Amino acid sequence: MLTDAIRLLVFPALMAFAASSDLFTMTISNRVTLALVGGFMALALVSGMSLNDMLSHFGAAATVLAVTFVFFARGWIGGGDAKLAAATALWLGFDHLVVYLLYASIFGGILTLAMIRFRLMPLPEVLAEQEWVKRLHRLDGGVPYGIALAASALMIYPETAWMHPG
Repeated sequence: MLTDAIRLLVFPALMAFAASSDLFTMTISNRVTLALVGGFMALALVSGMSLNDMLSHFGAAATVLAVTFVFFARGWIGGGDAKLAAATALWLGFDHLVVYLLYASIFGGILTLAMIRFRLMPLPEVLAEQEWVKRLHRLDGGVPYGIALAASALMIYPETAWMHPG
């Protein structure tokens, strides 16, 4: 019962929260990343995941963190995006990592093109009063890439061993 609650609620809820947080504030809290790591550890322990499998999942997360840290250092992505991608890789492991990164790239490209188009349009007066909309509309603003990361993760998650136990 506890295992089902964790696997069905924690990851999807935290990914949705990360996406909405990035949309409205252009930040992804470290608390979200820490909650994802904690949720993974709890689920791994209560589900009886082997030490080798846990280490493999941590290897996937470390690999993604190393690559995304370089992206962050070059200014290509935000720090929250880098940490979210790594925490997501922890849950997905190497088995689903390539597909996750492929979806994240595709969704991220679509999101970026949509943001460019959105920024070229005049804002309706009702939206122009919203701080989060003004922040998104700025020509020199970033892209809330956490949306693409979360959407990709939620596309992959139903295919993982977490959703097909035993």
